[in-house]
Amino acid sequence: MSKPSNSAFSAPKGVPDYVPPASAEFVAVRDGLTRAARLAGYGHIELPIFEDTGLFARGVGESTDVVSKEMYTFADRGDRSVTLRPEGTAGVMRAVIEHGLDRGQLPVKLSYSGPFFRYERPQAGRYRQLQQVGVEAIGVDDPALDAEVIAIADAGFRSLGLDGFRLEITSLGDDTCRPQYRELLQEFLFTLDLDEDTRRRAEINPLRVLDDKRPHIKEMTANAPLMLDHLSEEAKAHFDEVLAHLDALGVPYTINPRMVRGLDYYTKTTFEFVHDGLGAQSGIGGGGRYDGLMEQLGGQALSGIGFGLGVDRTVLALEAEGKAIAGPARCEVFGVPLGDEAKAKLVVIAAQLRAAGIRVDIAYGGRGVKGAMKAADRSGARLALVLGERDLADGVIGVKDLSTGDQRQVPVASVVAEVGSVLAGG
Repeated sequence: MSKPSNSAFSAPKGVPDYVPPASAEFVAVRDGLTRAARLAGYGHIELPIFEDTGLFARGVGESTDVVSKEMYTFADRGDRSVTLRPEGTAGVMRAVIEHGLDRGQLPVKLSYSGPFFRYERPQAGRYRQLQQVGVEAIGVDDPALDAEVIAIADAGFRSLGLDGFRLEITSLGDDTCRPQYRELLQEFLFTLDLDEDTRRRAEINPLRVLDDKRPHIKEMTANAPLMLDHLSEEAKAHFDEVLAHLDALGVPYTINPRMVRGLDYYTKTTFEFVHDGLGAQSGIGGGGRYDGLMEQLGGQALSGIGFGLGVDRTVLALEAEGKAIAGPARCEVFGVPLGDEAKAKLVVIAAQLRAAGIRVDIAYGGRGVKGAMKAADRSGARLALVLGERDLADGVIGVKDLSTGDQRQVPVASVVAEVGSVLAGG
């Protein structure tokens, strides 16, 4: 959307605005993804926009690009280092520990939505302020719960009419096999001619090297040992059971043994939803299990699994499929007053309709009939209420169906009930 030429300011680079009417689609996508979580019993959690920097350094992983390159970190007025949240899981875990939610019924099932911040190079689908819907299920290590979390994401996308995506899934193992695999992978990587930064990454978290997108690194690591081939019996049994549950739920998937998510805390089940219509930024959401994260942040040794789904990316994916998911029109009824006395009466009628749960707008500013009716058409309302001075004297008001053009007079005293009946299909 073009900006007025006389605008003195513009949004920060990489931060999208969502304004009407396009914002209706954004809200519908966000609410659709959230509704899938609500149906599975996930309660809402509202997280701080910024947290202690150490929470993300410890929880997300210092070797990740998120922590090392992409965080918005600054000192507050008390000279404390704080960071705009780059992701949701660490903050949720902090809140669960702080408020003792892990001392009650398990699993703790929470969902959240809102903006997250990463200093990345802006491009289509990659923003510095990104919008996500996330869920976390904490406290139970059950493959059926892994499958539930994945199925919620799948159902959320499909509820919006999106179908050109695929689920890629793997297992990153656990403490019964990851240490041995880490040594095996490092042995392989240290035989390669790696640059200094990549070699340092291989020392801290060798899995991160497999996530390197540079062609020459991808070529060098093409024959690297894969975690999926070195799972312990326990980890393999967990993964096989997750897949069996997904099969039973009818959730299609593709096993991707080379998948490495961008955060260090993932263990066992790890997944990503990919849409090829988005070009380079093909991921529209993903997540996984993080069995050691709570203990690492000072809590109990409880497991968890969750996901983050990109609202911005999902909007773009729908556009790529040529689909639109419009939210409800901004109003259902539009008032057209013809004169000051009529306007005063319509303001009262509008308040009564709103109290009954009906969305109402009015043509303010003393517009003529033609201009007011144009505004009514643009509003997306189903009905227009037309009230003139003569109608006031007769105690009637015109109720016009904006789709058919039909108009009839009804008593002012019964207009609220009449409009409610029409909108309800009566």
